Amino acid sequence: MPRAIKPAVLIATALLLLQGVLLRSSEREEYLPDIKPLANLPLDLGNWHFYQEAVIEPEIRDFLKADDLLSRVYIDETRKRGANLFVAAFRTLSKGASPHSPKNCLPAGGWTPLLADEMTIDVGERPITVNRYVVAHGEERSLVLYWYQSRDRVVASEYKAKFWSIADAIRWNRTDTALVRVVIPIRNDNRDEATKTARDFVIAFFAPLRSFLPY
Repeated sequence: MPRAIKPAVLIATALLLLQGVLLRSSEREEYLPDIKPLANLPLDLGNWHFYQEAVIEPEIRDFLKADDLLSRVYIDETRKRGANLFVAAFRTLSKGASPHSPKNCLPAGGWTPLLADEMTIDVGERPITVNRYVVAHGEERSLVLYWYQSRDRVVASEYKAKFWSIADAIRWNRTDTALVRVVIPIRNDNRDEATKTARDFVIAFFAPLRSFLPY
């Protein structure tokens, strides 16, 4: 039986294909959709209310090369819980910009992975499947959800996101996308509680955020 192809190989292949497609399409100007400023995302999202803007370091901005970034802390005072929402929006991937997986970035920041799987969330029209990632930094534990999103698509897998970028470049002459990440502190090592908090928060912000992503 042939060996299964590793995701890293698929991602590398997708990147090469995307570069080739973008190179071949360089003779025509890529469609760059307008992006509504993420700063205009509502401060109140159901029971969740804006608490503070989180700092995005200049080196992270330079590394991502995103067209717009958002990093906010929201709190639900009724249940004494908090959540961080991070969004990196890209109008194009043709100039070296690319959303980077938290699976690569978090370990580089000193976080140790404890669990990596996927979970499904019913956000209304149809369920979405996202990555779930549990990480540790000393005694601190956090639950991370992340995915790749356009207005009409949510993709958990990195290599599938790359292939969709290729398909969009071929069909629509566009490569816009966004990386969405949610971080929830895990209290008393209760992952189930953190997962429920994350699910509730995603349901609260998903529809408002969707209106900020291009058609």
